[in-house]
Amino acid sequence: MSQKTEINRNDLIPMEKYGVERKFRRANITKLKTKRRISIGPDATFYFESYETMFHQIHEMLWIEKGGEEQIDDELKAYNPLIPKGDELVATLMFEINDEKRRSQFLRALGGVEETALILFDGQDPVQGIPEQDIDRSNANGKASSIQFLHFIFTNEQISKFNDFDIQVTLSITHEKYGHIAILPTNSRAALAADFCE
Repeated sequence: MSQKTEINRNDLIPMEKYGVERKFRRANITKLKTKRRISIGPDATFYFESYETMFHQIHEMLWIEKGGEEQIDDELKAYNPLIPKGDELVATLMFEINDEKRRSQFLRALGGVEETALILFDGQDPVQGIPEQDIDRSNANGKASSIQFLHFIFTNEQISKFNDFDIQVTLSITHEKYGHIAILPTNSRAALAADFCE
């Protein structure tokens, strides 16, 4: 079944109805996100986005900020690009360090990290993470943002490999100051495979 790849105004739930359903919806999205979250090393987590996660995010922004009709177009513009378009996985990469001083020092050494994310199949055939082009995610002084948005665009052959559980799929960051790798577990791969449109 093909996945929806864009949210429009007609898809949105009226805020009054969303408020009634919010607790239930938040519980469901938390459960869904569990299989789409991959930790890599001690400080980085990839959150793989989907139509459902962005649908939830847009509604949460509208609910919290209460900007009404005037806010809707901005939220659609911000979050629609993060919905997989059928041949890709899209991830929010977050560096999560509670200590402010250590976080600042860490990010100052991490410039260009948005260019170093890879998905590999048995250690080969890399899919390079491509940063979202909204803004520069490393500033002129080489300090990285703690939040990165990445697109991993697959060929048809790579999609087939992703769906072949006899092939090991790994996710890595190869930055000289943060080199880590994680094996994608089967349950996560099965969840993410739904992002590829048939």
